[in-house]
Amino acid sequence: MIIDTHAHYDDERFDEDRDELLLSMKEKGVEAIVNASASLRGCYDSLALAEKYDFMYFLAGIHPSDALDLEVAGNFDEIKRMAMHEKCVAVGEIGLDYYWDEPDRSIQKKWFEAQLNLANEIKKPINVHSRDAYADTYDYIKSTKAYENGGIIHCFSYGVECAREFLDMGFMLGIGGVLTFKNGKKLKEVVEYAPLDQIVLETDCPYLSPEPFRGHRNHSGNINYVAEKLAEIKNISVEEAIKATRENALRVYKIAR
Repeated sequence: MIIDTHAHYDDERFDEDRDELLLSMKEKGVEAIVNASASLRGCYDSLALAEKYDFMYFLAGIHPSDALDLEVAGNFDEIKRMAMHEKCVAVGEIGLDYYWDEPDRSIQKKWFEAQLNLANEIKKPINVHSRDAYADTYDYIKSTKAYENGGIIHCFSYGVECAREFLDMGFMLGIGGVLTFKNGKKLKEVVEYAPLDQIVLETDCPYLSPEPFRGHRNHSGNINYVAEKLAEIKNISVEEAIKATRENALRVYKIAR
């Protein structure tokens, strides 16, 4: 059975069939799902999903694109409260995104550092979003020592050299549908390089559907296609790939199942 380490079932694209879809996951070979929060509203919704379904867990944190949420008085205290919930397995989805001009990078950095320190305080791993911001992401994690509780670099998008630095820190690499894309050569090289015991599977659904569903709404049932591609690259069986990534997910998130 597969564990989807990063999904967004609070997204409005699941509003019409969310419960039906989630209840079908077991028959699709999905054992557990970790719902990633992006905004404060997303944290509340993710917590609610985790409390409703025994196979769901959640991340509490603010995505860099929504960092302005944390400029509102009291909101950071709410994130901390939810991050301490028993079904919150990591602080996330936090990080830096320099692809867009907004929010200002100074705001992103301020709240990334604050959330890294929160993870240290409550001794939970981190789930990191990093786009076009490798150096600053690495430097903030290193300076705060947030790597000490482990974590995942979500939707890994950098090359082998950057992967080496994060792997040496002890991080897992979150690998999703991009691995199946014809233009996903760089990620394939990273996956070939990375030790199997530092790879976890994710969908980032409803985004990044694997081939042959690219461009359509993604869901956790599609994660099997990623497992198949991982097995092909690592020259192992699909069963071995699923078993290893499942164990990695349980270990990094400290989930007992």
